[in-house]
Amino acid sequence: MTYHKKYSAFLTPSFVMNAIIYTNVIMFLISLIYSGRNMILSFNPFYAFTPSMDVLNFLGASGRLPIVKYEAWWSLITANWLHGGLLHILFNMMALKTLAPLVMKEFGPSRMFSIYTLSGIAGFLLSYFGNVYLTIGASSGLCGLIGAALFFGKSRGGQWGQLVYKQTFGWVVTLAIIGFLMPNINNWGHGGGLLGGIFFGWILGYNEKRMENMFDKALAIFFAVITSWLLLKSVVQGFFLIYS
Repeated sequence: MTYHKKYSAFLTPSFVMNAIIYTNVIMFLISLIYSGRNMILSFNPFYAFTPSMDVLNFLGASGRLPIVKYEAWWSLITANWLHGGLLHILFNMMALKTLAPLVMKEFGPSRMFSIYTLSGIAGFLLSYFGNVYLTIGASSGLCGLIGAALFFGKSRGGQWGQLVYKQTFGWVVTLAIIGFLMPNINNWGHGGGLLGGIFFGWILGYNEKRMENMFDKALAIFFAVITSWLLLKSVVQGFFLIYS
C-alpha cells in the first residue's frame, strides 16, 4: 500500500464525521471535568452543564480577550471545538449530521474538513475584528458548510443545484432569526463562517468541477494534525493552570 493510499483510507465520510463529533464531545467532557464545582448545573436547558468561562478560556476560547491579552491566535482553531453547554453541543452536532453528508457528497470528505476548519478560522477572525469579547462553538465551521452548499447550489444550477440552494438558504434565514431573537449569539462568527464557506468552496471546488486529489487529502491531514496538536496542547496547559 502506498503512502497516499494508506492515509487516504482514513479520510472516508464516516471516519471524518465521527472524528469531528467525538473530538467535540471529548473536549466538552474535559471542559466539564476541569470546571468541577464551578460547572453550572441548571434545570434551564439553555444553561444545563455549562463549563466555567475560565476553563473555556484556558482550553482555547477565542475573541478579543484571549487574542489581545494572551496573543492566543491559535484560539482561531481551538474555539471551533469548544461548547458552552449541553444544548449548545447537541444542536451543533445535530446540525453537523444534517449538513456534513451533503457537503461531503459534493465536495468530498477531505475538502469538507478543510472548509469546516478554514471557515471556523474566518468566523473567529471576524469575531475578533467585531470586538467579540469571548466566543466558542462549532457554529462558525457549520456556517462554513452552509456557505459551501450555497455556493455549490448556485454554481451548479439545474434542478439539483436549485434544490440545494433553496434548502440551504433556509438555514441562513433560520440563523438570521435566531441571531436576532436570542441573546449571546455570535453573529460575527456566523457571518464570517458563512462567507468563509462560500469563498473556500469556490477556491477548493466541488466534485463535478474536479474530483478530490492528493493535494486535498494532504491539506485535510495537515489541518487535522495542527488541530489535534493545538487541542492536546490546550488540554495539557489547561490542566496545569487549573490544578497547579
